[in-house]
Amino acid sequence: MLAVFDKTVAKCPDALQSPHSAPATSVLKDGFLANHLASLHPGSVTVNLGTSGLIAYSLDKQNPLLPRLFAVVDDIFCLFQGHIENVAALKQQYGLNKTANEVIIVIEAYRTLRDRGPYPADQVVKDILGKFAFVLYDSTSKATFIAADADGSVPFFWGTDSEGNLVLSDDVQIVQKGCGKSFAPFPKGCFFTTSRGLRSFEHPMNELKPVPRVDSSGQVCGSTFKVDAETKKESAGMPRVDSSYNWSSNY
Repeated sequence: MLAVFDKTVAKCPDALQSPHSAPATSVLKDGFLANHLASLHPGSVTVNLGTSGLIAYSLDKQNPLLPRLFAVVDDIFCLFQGHIENVAALKQQYGLNKTANEVIIVIEAYRTLRDRGPYPADQVVKDILGKFAFVLYDSTSKATFIAADADGSVPFFWGTDSEGNLVLSDDVQIVQKGCGKSFAPFPKGCFFTTSRGLRSFEHPMNELKPVPRVDSSGQVCGSTFKVDAETKKESAGMPRVDSSYNWSSNY
């Protein structure tokens, strides 16, 4: 799977940018990375998100235990890879019918968070038990919601191109193609949103600190992010608002 977002939609952490710069190529120009994915996996599907970016996926060569799923509901696009263990409980929690699968559950969890905000965003992700990584884009609010499970069970990488656009994929070679050395595994147990950036859903009150990665030649390759046990976030309660409020700016 592949997702590319313009820097105005999803600004990746500065620490992902390697001093050994990425190739001087915009990953969004002329569908550069989507075309590369198609060359590797004929039959792949690309969904153009206009100026915001693109989402692409292929069912070719997937792990049957960690399948890829894609769905669109009310202008919310979601790519999901993996398996949720507590599907029945989440269907009941979000009032979904028996035919709903993992990707529909993630979309409904996000939509509930966006429209009503009954739970903190970290709790919404923490409630999903299993092996997973997902990328969600809400075209109405131009917001992203991205996460990986606590064990990093699904291969999932992110990086930035020379223009600061964000690239996400389960294929490290695709990320390297667009980002050079400015990439890293997506932090396990973490989620990323357009409005609040990267956070840990396992330790939501702690800050994350970047730890530079160094390759075999001694060059910096992006950063991993670790929970900083010493630094706590400032807690702030959710404001009381009416039912028409859009919660997306708070998660």
